[in-house]
Amino acid sequence: MTDLFTEADVVATVTRLTRARLYQFVQSDLVRPQRDAGGYVFRRIDIARLELLCDLSQDLDLDETGLGIVISLVDQLHAARQELAAVARAIDALPADLQARLRAELKRL
Repeated sequence: MTDLFTEADVVATVTRLTRARLYQFVQSDLVRPQRDAGGYVFRRIDIARLELLCDLSQDLDLDETGLGIVISLVDQLHAARQELAAVARAIDALPADLQARLRAELKRL
């Protein structure tokens, strides 16, 4: 199973996506594929993002501005989740007594 997909692969996989719409999403910077000599190369995360973009644009009738806002919020939420996971890992690495003190403080908030 490959982790990189061509434009044709993406259009075949994301059934509601046309090649023209794919180019619009790329030109609008809503999806950022890699480039190689043959054109754009997409990752699995790009395909998931394109599925979401199709849902938002077709089912909710969002225009490019609306798509940009929603995708920005999704990106911010994803970044916050990654930061929270890093904090949780850092807390897990602390001695047990310090972990207990932190948990007690967090419960007071």
